[in-house]
Amino acid sequence: MMKKLIIGLFALLPTFVMAAGPSVPLMDANNDLTDKASLQRGAQLFMNYCLGCHQMQYQRYERTFRDIGIPTDIGQEQLIFDGSKVGGHILNAMDQDDAAKWFGAAPPDLTLISRVKSPDYIYTYLKSFYKDESRPFGVNNMVFPLVGMPHVLQELQGLPLPITEEVEEHGKMVTKVVGLETDGSGEMSTDEYDHAARDITNFLAYVGEPSRLESESLGIKVLGFLLILFILAFFLKKEYWRDVH
Repeated sequence: MMKKLIIGLFALLPTFVMAAGPSVPLMDANNDLTDKASLQRGAQLFMNYCLGCHQMQYQRYERTFRDIGIPTDIGQEQLIFDGSKVGGHILNAMDQDDAAKWFGAAPPDLTLISRVKSPDYIYTYLKSFYKDESRPFGVNNMVFPLVGMPHVLQELQGLPLPITEEVEEHGKMVTKVVGLETDGSGEMSTDEYDHAARDITNFLAYVGEPSRLESESLGIKVLGFLLILFILAFFLKKEYWRDVH
């Protein structure tokens, strides 16, 4: 299992690490792994809009439903669309070779994306698509220039229009995208889409480390135990050395 995780991690690196770095400051995702309502909404959005291309081959449906508080029967009915068993991994039916032909590269597995990059990166990325008719899918991204995927959340957000500015680089004037403005065609308002992007980010942060809350809770208990042990050892040492001058 560990070998598969390592292989999966390195499989992500060519697509995300070798790409050009963000050209805009990352926004604070402010994600909260204790917010189960957000995690549930994020899971629903991911299954409906992202799973068609991006798998989570190291995460199981059943574990996901249990951790974020979705009853198994409801999760199986509303979030598993291909007849997969609830105990199976979160996979799709897209052929990787076909995907590479369509997109230029096969869409990466997203199980560990929040750890390879960061929740702030994911959140900013989801909010940084804009109209660019020169691109194959008619969109570009401020965080990931020349992105090779469509804006799958376009029906929710609409298609933001770029705000450009002429700047000088290496002695030449070039046009750069310095901001975005909504075109008003999305089903959601700007605030609603911000919440949706944050919910997806929150869900991906959970999937990247499902046991994080348990680990943090256990860590606090261990530190508490060590503190008590230190106090007992300190007074025991004083008792042993009380008559030593």
